[in-house]
Parts: sequence; C-alpha cells; structure tokens
Amino acid sequence: MLERGWLSSNNVVVLGRDSAAVVDSGYVTHCSQTVDLVTRVAGGRPVHLLVNTHLHSDHCGGNAVLQEAFPGIRTLIPPGLAAAVRDWDEVALTYEPTGQRCPRFGFDATLEPGGTVLLGDLRWQAHSAPGHDPHSVILFEPESRTLISADALWEHGFGVVFPELEGKSAFAEVAATLEVIERLRPKVVIPGHGRVFTCVEESLARARSRLAAYLADPRRHATHAAKVLLKFKLLELQEASWDDFVAWAEATPYLRLLHERFQLAPTSGAWSRQLLEDLIAGGSARREGNQLLNA
Repeated sequence: MLERGWLSSNNVVVLGRDSAAVVDSGYVTHCSQTVDLVTRVAGGRPVHLLVNTHLHSDHCGGNAVLQEAFPGIRTLIPPGLAAAVRDWDEVALTYEPTGQRCPRFGFDATLEPGGTVLLGDLRWQAHSAPGHDPHSVILFEPESRTLISADALWEHGFGVVFPELEGKSAFAEVAATLEVIERLRPKVVIPGHGRVFTCVEESLARARSRLAAYLADPRRHATHAAKVLLKFKLLELQEASWDDFVAWAEATPYLRLLHERFQLAPTSGAWSRQLLEDLIAGGSARREGNQLLNA
C-alpha cells in the first residue's frame, strides 16, 4: 500500500508472480510521483491492470498518466458512471461542480459488484458500497481477509456523503455499507486515505458514532463537507491570494449548492470566509497578509 497525502488517495499495488495490478491512481497533481512509485514497487513486473473503487478525482486523477506510462494496461471502473466516462461528462463526474481536475481517461470494462477480479495472483470479491459515492465498490480477499475499503471506512470515519448534500437520502446507505464490512469480518483494512489498520471493530464503532451525529444534525455534515472541499483545493494550490480563493469558492457550483440548501450564512462569500477562518483556527491553513497558505 502506498500511503499518500489527502489530496491523493492511497494506491494499492498487488504483486503477482508475473504481473502487477493497481487499485486507484490518486490526484492529477501527483501523477508523476504515482507512476514512479508504482514502477518502483512493481519491480520490473508489467503493470497490466488498473482498478478504480470509484471515480472521485482523488482516486482516478492519475488514470490517464498510468495508461500512458504502462501501454496495454487494462482499466476497470464501477458501472454506475460508465456512460459519463465514455462521453466525458465532467458535470456528471462531479469534476466541474467541485472545481477539481481530472484528465480524460478511457476504460476497458466495468467492475461489477457481486463479481470478482484477479489482482496479481489473488481473486478479490467486489462489493457494492454506496454512501460516500453511490457507485463505489470495496474489494475483499477472503483468504487473508484483507479489505480495500476506499472511502467507505477509514480508521477514524468515512468520506463525505455527497448524495446527502444533493438532497438524496444516503445516510442509510452508509449504515448498510458498514454492515456489509462488519459481515465480511476483515482482519486488515486498507483505506482510501490514512494508514492500514486492524482495529476494525473500533473503527466501525467510530464510523457509526459519526454517522449518528450527522443524522442528528445534517448541517454539521454540510459544514464538514464544505471545509473538505476548501481544504482539498488548498492542498492542490498550496498558496493563493485570500481574495482569489474566496472568489473561487463563490464561483464553485457545489459550494453554492451547499450554501443555498443549508443557509449557514447570509451570503456564500461570507460563509466561505467563515469556513476559511475555521480552517485557520484549526491549524489546517495559514494566512499571511492577503495570502492563504496550506498548513
């Protein structure tokens, strides 16, 4: 497992006797580093397969570069957004609404929930894992009881539940996905972000506690989601003028949607400035004069 920063998802490289497979490719900003890391870990084996757990930009932003770096690599994606990838619909794929980047890539087949996929020399089960993303899958290797959980379960939580922010009920899907993970009884979990962990029961309990808090106060979840989007952009840029960053936030459709739905401040600009001040107070950003910097 290649543990990356939060701008890029973790990459999982499964080594077989004669080939290597990659699960998730990180964000476009880190794509050259991703190729270098995968090449080093593959150790001369041909990288023949790329699998995406879901199509958020931090999990597939390196797809195009990996496809170029490893000719003949096959790419599998979950089926839900296959048509959007074929047509390269950046609205349906969420890249335009969130103000994120993802170079266009193609795919060879879909990874069907309920089926299996051969990664290296191991047969992994694909399980549907809606909630964070309605089309996400998780991958489970039954002999070692290893779970690639993507953003369905982290050591200390799970990913933003984006459908809920769009007015679609999805908290129940998060709960159902946590139940699927519990039934699989993994011994080792490789999350989409953060370190590998084995304290699965404790992590499930923390995730359920967080879910209960969001159910009790959906505005808390919306505020968290907005901060995640702002921090993600700051991770990408590293530095920007305060005024330009606030203007970007005001112009970003997804942040405008959150402000309109939840009305957490009189204007979207006022809300963006308030959220940025919260990030600064929490140590996730710094301000030096009119410059906003990642911290």
